[in-house]
Amino acid sequence: MSPLCLLLLVATGAVFTFQVAESDDVLCYAEVNEKNGECEEYLDEGIPELDCCLNIKYGFKRDAHSRCQSCRPAEWTEWGPWSQCSVSCHEGVQERRRICIGQGDCEGDGVEVQSCTLQKCCAENGGWSAWSPWSQCSATCEKGQIERTRECDNPKPSCGGRCTGYSREVRDCYLKQICPSHGSWGNWGPWKECSSDCKTEGSKTLPVQSRQRLCNNPRPSTDPPGLPCEGYVQESRECSDLPFCPVDGGWGAWKRESECTVTCGIGRVREKRSCNNPAPRYKGRDCSGSPTRDTICNTKVPCPIDGQWSEWQAWSPCYLVNGDIIRCQKKVGLQHRKRQCLGTSIDGKWCEGDYRENRKCYDVDRCPLKGTWSEWSEWGLCSSPCGQSERTRFRECLPKYPDYPNVIETTTSVVDVVFSGTPRVRCDAINGQTAKVEEKTACKNLPPCT
Repeated sequence: MSPLCLLLLVATGAVFTFQVAESDDVLCYAEVNEKNGECEEYLDEGIPELDCCLNIKYGFKRDAHSRCQSCRPAEWTEWGPWSQCSVSCHEGVQERRRICIGQGDCEGDGVEVQSCTLQKCCAENGGWSAWSPWSQCSATCEKGQIERTRECDNPKPSCGGRCTGYSREVRDCYLKQICPSHGSWGNWGPWKECSSDCKTEGSKTLPVQSRQRLCNNPRPSTDPPGLPCEGYVQESRECSDLPFCPVDGGWGAWKRESECTVTCGIGRVREKRSCNNPAPRYKGRDCSGSPTRDTICNTKVPCPIDGQWSEWQAWSPCYLVNGDIIRCQKKVGLQHRKRQCLGTSIDGKWCEGDYRENRKCYDVDRCPLKGTWSEWSEWGLCSSPCGQSERTRFRECLPKYPDYPNVIETTTSVVDVVFSGTPRVRCDAINGQTAKVEEKTACKNLPPCT
């Protein structure tokens, strides 16, 4: 193993030093697809993991068959589209998924399930009526056909159903009278390719092409015998308008065209070549492949990481600066909350915006208030994507706040005032419950768990 390397990070104004052992070599990629979690824009193999992750937007694989890993901290991708409904009629379920990308684990679930109904009724097939009588033979000699039909109305299908089988039946019919027929040419077939796709300069012999036809429109009968076709089966012609045979192009040597595309982490250098060894002539093929290519350049310099705000902390209790008690009173107090700027590194940008917020408030914490029941909520998600599953909706007892002013005027502006704290609320009992009532129902037609 190589000696330990040091990585310096600056976060919220303090300097932290970590000792990290040199990492294994990986396959490095410049992008991680947010929708499917796959690595894209392949850079190179044999790059140390720490060097690849100098830019947290990059990703890597341990080998060509392992999964893609992002250099960033773990986070969920956007939810994918809802799947098709599990049944084509009546109520079923559908699911959608998301992928956890990055180092570590994401909080929450990667799958959601909801009810769906594509069609309220299921298809019912119909029944066939009796067959009609057979028709007369379609020919007056030799072989013809007879047919009979039936209708799908005994009973008629419903809700998109159908009858199984065919509505028409055809059989051959044979007559004793023989029909003689004389041969006639079919259409000429297409001209075949020329014997060569180019002509040799100075040659007296030109490539040729041919076409054929068949005596099959109709074929002459044998008993009684019909007359054969008159004329030739095949004809030929010279290919006089062909170009001279082409000379294909060949690539010259690679030449460097640009400097490294980045000043930190892993980047690329552009190289160029010309199709002049030899140049194509007489419409010869251009050189196959790209005239440019990118090769890897490693700056060995960590990329700066901009700061990201943490979630806001909970609001502080509502209070007066002079310490007077304002709980359950019509007195305006003050409360605040804070957040932190996390994850900045050397040369990274500090978070934009304020780290502290203030607001005016009435303190109703643990104050007795009258309550009123809310309307029923929307039905929630299914509790499981397979097997036995159910969904829930609820009503909760909400407080009726006092008729205090919701805005106040200061010397410079008009500000909002909110009710702060958790009051003691009680509603008339529903099914013995005074705070929250729930209702549950089963999710139908889920697949079995495996």
